[in-house]
Amino acid sequence: MRKIGVLGAGAWGLALADLLSENGNDVILWSSSALKAENLKRERPAGAPKLQITADLKEATADRQIVLFVVSSVYVRSVAAQIRPFIRPDQIIVSAVKGVEADTLYTMTDILREELGNVPIVALSGPTLAAEVVMRHPTTILSASDDPEAAEIVQDAVMCDSMRAYTSDDVKGVELCGALKNVIALATGISDGLGFGFNARAALITRGLAEMIRLGKAMGCHEATFAGLAGLGDLVATATSTLSRNYRCGHFIGKEGYAPETAIAKVGQVVEGVNMLPAAMKLAERYQVEMPIARAVNSIIKEGADPKETVSELMHRRKKAETE
Repeated sequence: MRKIGVLGAGAWGLALADLLSENGNDVILWSSSALKAENLKRERPAGAPKLQITADLKEATADRQIVLFVVSSVYVRSVAAQIRPFIRPDQIIVSAVKGVEADTLYTMTDILREELGNVPIVALSGPTLAAEVVMRHPTTILSASDDPEAAEIVQDAVMCDSMRAYTSDDVKGVELCGALKNVIALATGISDGLGFGFNARAALITRGLAEMIRLGKAMGCHEATFAGLAGLGDLVATATSTLSRNYRCGHFIGKEGYAPETAIAKVGQVVEGVNMLPAAMKLAERYQVEMPIARAVNSIIKEGADPKETVSELMHRRKKAETE
């Protein structure tokens, strides 16, 4: 039995906490809201996996063998700074958060390394829609780390009848995939909302993946990562499913004509693709990588461009070979 602290009581955090507890681990789930923590304790259904719930960060981290971050990307740094006094060098810190910090262009594990120092750090990512994990549908995930032992410990912690985990040493590639696919999912949601159909969706997924690969190669990531679970796998799940917050947000914009702020409010949860856009634009500029689909989404979400006109602009870009 491993002692695990899960930081973040949203849909994904709760799904992971329940799965880890069901696997025989001693799990404490932390919520930033004391009221939400109390409500979660009261509302636990009969027969749910045994789970401790707290609003005390020290309780959720101090004696845990694994500390798992599942907070929104914009809060990873502040939460990491708060737990710094409680963390020991032998604890494994895991990020199940998908994003890149806009100001520094740090991935989530970069932030954790800066805030928590020399501890084993793992990125957990893949095609893992929270609702399907809760239903125990067959799911796969990647445990990525430059510390092979830490990656295997986390792999073992999450493996069960419904969750198959693989390991990877391409931490940056895995994290970049997880962050960028949310932007492409916004694009497919907008396209589907406009009624453009499966041809357009397939084009956006395929050419969006090409953009992800171009940036990843420029940043020194392994190209094979983008063809695997963290890349193509997570992209397909997120860019085609109504369970995806990013897809739903885009669909509200395309179908209903909602302003981005209204669409986010209708989703009712954090839309990480929107948070990722400033970093995506800065990374494209820094590494001189062409990312027309990401730029088109940015123009719609951040600059108020008309979705139909933006699609027309994409279709009228200069002709080129597919591999350019």
